[in-house]
Amino acid sequence: MKPVPSQNLNQDQFNLVAAAIAALDTTYNPYSGYSVGAAVRTQTGKVFSASNVENAAYGSTICAERMAIGKANSHRERHIVALAVSSRPDIPNKRHDTAAPCGSCRQVIYEMSQVSRCDIEIILSDADKTRVFLTTIEELLPFAFGPKQLQIDISKFR
Repeated sequence: MKPVPSQNLNQDQFNLVAAAIAALDTTYNPYSGYSVGAAVRTQTGKVFSASNVENAAYGSTICAERMAIGKANSHRERHIVALAVSSRPDIPNKRHDTAAPCGSCRQVIYEMSQVSRCDIEIILSDADKTRVFLTTIEELLPFAFGPKQLQIDISKFR
């Protein structure tokens, strides 16, 4: 996965990254000092954004990606075609790499790709768009395991 110049993003990609960056201002991250914003675009063109919400019991932390997918789902929008993730450290001088979805988020994104019947595009960006990467869930999670592999019919959820 190689970086791409942010000016090479199309309008939909640019808008999705902007929504993820805007969500950075709503993070609750007193433990890590690391803000993550995410936004999903559905087949109908609707965008849902969210941020990470931490908890002292780290396992209870909610990632921005899963929160954005949950928001879309709560609006009966399960056909996700793209997801943008943006991040920034909120602690001065803290080393920062462009965030990518964690393993749990990758699994949830893969599940939604099965519902959506598409390889969801993923755009990774830092908050100032100096580092932008384009990938897909199948590239981030090769040999995935989900409904298709279990031969489960999820058509009633489409």
